[in-house]
Amino acid sequence: MGAGLALIVGEGYWARNTISISAEKPPSADGLYGDDLGGKPLSVLIIGDSSIVGYGMTRIDDTPPAMLGVGLAHVLDRPIEINSRAVIGAKSSDLDSQIDAGADTEPDIALIVIGANDVTHARRPSEASRELTAAINRLTGMGAKVIVATCPDLGSVKPLPQPLRMLARIVSRRLATLQATAGVRAGARTVSLAGLLGSLFDAKADIMFGVDRFHPSREGYANMISVILPVIAASVREREEFVPSDTPRDMLPIAAAALRASSRGGTELAPAGKWAAVRHRRATWAPHYRLPRRRARV
Repeated sequence: MGAGLALIVGEGYWARNTISISAEKPPSADGLYGDDLGGKPLSVLIIGDSSIVGYGMTRIDDTPPAMLGVGLAHVLDRPIEINSRAVIGAKSSDLDSQIDAGADTEPDIALIVIGANDVTHARRPSEASRELTAAINRLTGMGAKVIVATCPDLGSVKPLPQPLRMLARIVSRRLATLQATAGVRAGARTVSLAGLLGSLFDAKADIMFGVDRFHPSREGYANMISVILPVIAASVREREEFVPSDTPRDMLPIAAAALRASSRGGTELAPAGKWAAVRHRRATWAPHYRLPRRRARV
């Protein structure tokens, strides 16, 4: 255990000192999307780390919050109010302060994308998952439906030297499993991002990663949003409750479902009492992937 902890600490030190971190923040994508559509705007609060901030992007349209606003407005055919309080470098322990910062937005939907920095800072997965549970409980208490995108597979970040990369994969998948379990038990929908930094990013690393080879590129962020967006849309459509197929494998005990989700990207888990309903969503790569556009005021 001591040797493993030393490796994790070494990974965090390597990442913070080898990967160039720019002080320039992506432009804010907060605002109303689909303002030409009818109906009351849906308030979406986004919290988490650089994965959802859109580190490395210089245009609003290329950031995940903007992609989400445009995509949801198109899919739901209603105005979407995006408010992001996510912070580059954030850990699960920072979620509470981000919720404080976004409480006045009165969110209908809350999206949490967190975990990578818990791994690189050698934080205990069990502690991080408890902090996630507390955040979900606060958000549901505010009346929000919560969606959690679990920790990506950091073992697919090729610049990480071995054996740190192997250990990063083990720890990040362990954290993703605990996050999925905690999320479903707290009443949130969860979606696994493991595969998005797995087979897809492995096969197209030159396109999916940005210039630092650690954070996603615009295409990488777009594929992440392509998996998250339908999960949010499904949670909004109250009248279209999640209904798994009739095959027994689609209903699993929460712990077993979380384990499956940690190793298969795009897996959505929806609470069903002591069980979890499992749905597999596919991230489809297209060379010029673009979300449908709607006029946005930001």
